[in-house]
Amino acid sequence: MANHKSSIKRIRANATKRLRNRYQAKTTRNAIKKLRTSTSAEEAKTLLPRVISMLDRLAKKNVIHKKKASNNKSKLTKFVNGLA
Repeated sequence: MANHKSSIKRIRANATKRLRNRYQAKTTRNAIKKLRTSTSAEEAKTLLPRVISMLDRLAKKNVIHKKKASNNKSKLTKFVNGLA
């Protein structure tokens, strides 16, 4: 167990950030799945900007790598353009 006040606080802060990161990452994954399973082009086109924004936010906060976010955005854009 940690002996210093600062390390105890750091453990608490890390636990809080970890939960927040897991929640945001899971929410984004669910949004990606919803976008991938959509069959109508209109629905997909409305979902795409929201999903791209989520991916950008995760990459900005280093929850996922910026290149992974870029690859996901590219693949999803191709998918949506293929529906139209």
